[in-house]
Amino acid sequence: MTAESEVKSAGVNVQASAISTIVLGFAADPMTRWAWPDSSEYLRIMPQFVKAFGGRAFEHGTADITEGARAAALWLPPGVEPDESAMGAAVASALRPEISEDMAHVLQGMAKHHPREPHWYLPLIAADPNWIGQGLGTLLMRHALRRCDKDGIAAYLESSNPRNISFYERHGFRIIGEIQHGSSPTMTPMLRTVS
Repeated sequence: MTAESEVKSAGVNVQASAISTIVLGFAADPMTRWAWPDSSEYLRIMPQFVKAFGGRAFEHGTADITEGARAAALWLPPGVEPDESAMGAAVASALRPEISEDMAHVLQGMAKHHPREPHWYLPLIAADPNWIGQGLGTLLMRHALRRCDKDGIAAYLESSNPRNISFYERHGFRIIGEIQHGSSPTMTPMLRTVS
């Protein structure tokens, strides 16, 4: 089996599995757990947030998974944005008052760094923690970046975990700023231009 055949487009029939994988993969993420430190709240809100933030990838055939949905990446094509009203509703339904101002600044920072030119946007990529270290993230990233290179279009993401920055840098992304306010963890916007 070739590496390319191991990455598939996640249709609606496996959407729930892909979302579950991302929820598991972000269970120890600094930003998501700052937003929802209570495990019950996290497990209640995060699936809604994932669907709002990257769910449009399922509609566009750009939600990629590896075998058994052990890892998933939700890529939004140029011109496709997250469902901001659904994201806002998910965040607001469990937002702790003491972080509301900081969260607003983080969201503003994300909007400020988001490229204006056409680009592929990676809101979410994760592996089931049971499968981390198996090269699944690299498999997903190479698959998507071939598409970006073929189209001659940049790729953009925000890393919400500093441990992942070197992974993105190995795939050609570079840091273009820093988003942090008050008690929030640091989020790192990263851009991969085409050569």
